[in-house]
Amino acid sequence: MKILVLYYSKGGNTRKLAEAVAEGILQVDGAEVVLKRTDEVTPDDFLEAEGIVAGSPVYFGVMAAQLKDVFDRFVGVRKRMEGKVGAAFATSGDATGGKETTMMSIIQALLIYGMVIVGDPMSATGHYGVACVGAPDQKALENGAKLGRRVAELAKRLQG
Repeated sequence: MKILVLYYSKGGNTRKLAEAVAEGILQVDGAEVVLKRTDEVTPDDFLEAEGIVAGSPVYFGVMAAQLKDVFDRFVGVRKRMEGKVGAAFATSGDATGGKETTMMSIIQALLIYGMVIVGDPMSATGHYGVACVGAPDQKALENGAKLGRRVAELAKRLQG
């Protein structure tokens, strides 16, 4: 069972959080991670995945154009994504930098793709997904892993 962790990262902070999400996915038996930047991902990556965890830095309160471009270009596979698990994560340069609105912009795209959306578990923050300011600290990395594990566990449950 493949879970795609898709991200755009200019400075490396979002990549670090994506890697933590990927580590959490690998904690679930039978789960495989496909970790891809926006410039590497293909429509087949979407179709082969049972879940997608998408992440972006905050750009004017929404996802980066590079991530939005993926959702725009892959619209042809949209109807084949129905029922798969989706989740979001974000990084910003400031505590009030728009992380929640950025995650909501990602969640909107995943919903339009027909996906089943989950936030991070109650053992993390129990909100829209995982987010941090600047480079992820140890707590953000742990929460990222918890989100990844949650997505993989749910995707596995929905398969069976």
